[in-house]
Amino acid sequence: MRDPKERLLDMLDAIERIEKYVSKGRPAFEQDELIQTWMVHHLQIVGEAAAKVGREFHEQHPSILWPQVIAMRNVLVHDYFGVDLEEIWRVVERDLPELKNKLKKLVGELEKNK
Repeated sequence: MRDPKERLLDMLDAIERIEKYVSKGRPAFEQDELIQTWMVHHLQIVGEAAAKVGREFHEQHPSILWPQVIAMRNVLVHDYFGVDLEEIWRVVERDLPELKNKLKKLVGELEKNK
């Protein structure tokens, strides 16, 4: 079983994979179905890993909006054909940088407290 730190690193890895294509800009995202699918897939990974760290961990680290991260994953998985690409881009552009920073800080804290 993966520990919380490994799950957080999974989340960071998925965010970094998304960032590779964010750098190509919104027009590339809007025009390329593969980039859209890539980003949705990695957002699902972020949400799945967030869910797997567990409620107790969430309660211990409330600076991250765990319910929203997990809810995004649930929408992407269960309402796939209703996915709003406009919202995906907003999340990727607006929310992921902050989440990434918080995750890095949290991983640092976990490493320091070993």
